[in-house]
Amino acid sequence: MVMGSRKPKAKEGKDQKEEKPKKEEKKKPDVRHNIPLQIIRVVGTDLDGGKPVYRALMKIKGISFHMSNAICLVSKIDPRAKLGALSESDIKVLEDVIRSPIKFGIPSFMVNRQRDPATGDNVHLTSSDLDISKRFDVQKYIDLRTYRGWRHMFGQPVRGQRTRSTFRTGTSVGVVKKSVKPQAAGAVAAPAPAAKAPEKK
Repeated sequence: MVMGSRKPKAKEGKDQKEEKPKKEEKKKPDVRHNIPLQIIRVVGTDLDGGKPVYRALMKIKGISFHMSNAICLVSKIDPRAKLGALSESDIKVLEDVIRSPIKFGIPSFMVNRQRDPATGDNVHLTSSDLDISKRFDVQKYIDLRTYRGWRHMFGQPVRGQRTRSTFRTGTSVGVVKKSVKPQAAGAVAAPAPAAKAPEKK
């Protein structure tokens, strides 16, 4: 290429590409696997109908991964089927299993309230029932003035955790190191010399 040469300008007209007007993109409806999003109410909780059954059930308070899979197995529903694709009879079966899993053959070690103090039965609690029973249990310990009750009252850990570095709810600031403690104790122990009283003449 010769110094100072310039590229020839593009010819105006046909050679120059015409700018096409941009097409407006139509917004697609929010659809998951051809099933429109919908809210399905199960045991007093709103669940996403576009999710698989085992994933959707885990949004209910008190139902874990293992419990949701056990519920699907007992109720003979495909755990990977979409919740929105189930019929009303299938959802009713799910609710019945969630309310009384022991009757449908789920083992007692999977329920979250074994040997209930009031009835002695193995019960599985969900959503608001779980919150209420937990609140009553804590209040029972407080009323009986047990050690656990006192710890709940003061907002301290109940199960023997250390409280030097965590759960510091008091007014104390900072941690005094062991090397500093003896010096501080010596400074406190040594009293200031008392002022001598003036001698009487």
